[in-house]
Amino acid sequence: MEPNEHPSCRALGIDIGAATAKIVAVDREGRMLWHHLEPTEVRVEEQVDRFLALAREAVGPLEGLPLVATGYGRGLVRQATRRITEITCHARGVFRELGHGGTLVDIGGQDSKVIAIGPRGEVLDFVMNDKCAAGTGRFLENTAHRLGVPLERMGEEALATTDEVSISSTCTVFAESEVVSLIAHGVEVGPILRGLHRALVRRVVAMIRTVGLRPPLMLSGGVVRNPAVRQMLEEETGERVVLPRHPQLMGAYGAALLALENG
Repeated sequence: MEPNEHPSCRALGIDIGAATAKIVAVDREGRMLWHHLEPTEVRVEEQVDRFLALAREAVGPLEGLPLVATGYGRGLVRQATRRITEITCHARGVFRELGHGGTLVDIGGQDSKVIAIGPRGEVLDFVMNDKCAAGTGRFLENTAHRLGVPLERMGEEALATTDEVSISSTCTVFAESEVVSLIAHGVEVGPILRGLHRALVRRVVAMIRTVGLRPPLMLSGGVVRNPAVRQMLEEETGERVVLPRHPQLMGAYGAALLALENG
């Protein structure tokens, strides 16, 4: 992208998640102008400095622009003019992107959230799972390594079979032990993968029931790239899943919109 290609940038949002870090720039109308995403690094402050340097190259001078930080690492973004919870930012981003309320499921690498969003984009209720890996991408990632299946292939391989093994454990550690036992007893990988996805999705559906399902059912976060998660969520809830164009950027986008509104 050429320098100063987007001189109309009016606000920035940064989302420092446990697995990935994202930055979004918006214009005066709240349209997404530019974005960048990469794995979260240990030295978050240095990563943010680099993100802002990339933004400067892409959209021009940043002096005077409001910057809202969100995500678990928002306190480490020293350049932020405000720091806002990811619940508020995800709701704001998805509402702007899709134009309606509903139930948002955000499944990240190390946490997951279910947010009930009202007709004006307000947060009506939410539940967050950040204490246990079950219901998150880590649940799949840990077992992917054990099964020798690339993480990006897990969903496709789970959907390639109709056989399904029940995984009774909702704890990642116990589920991994259960997988080892199944392999030792000669169970094929495909049915195990399908069972693992089913266990994750049912954990998420239990969270949905806690806040109550208000259609439509919307999905964001890195795990949405997994087709088995999307399909099984539809099967378990009976609702069609609606995706924004940039599912992983909704927190950073919402942060940028809030920066614009309050800048």
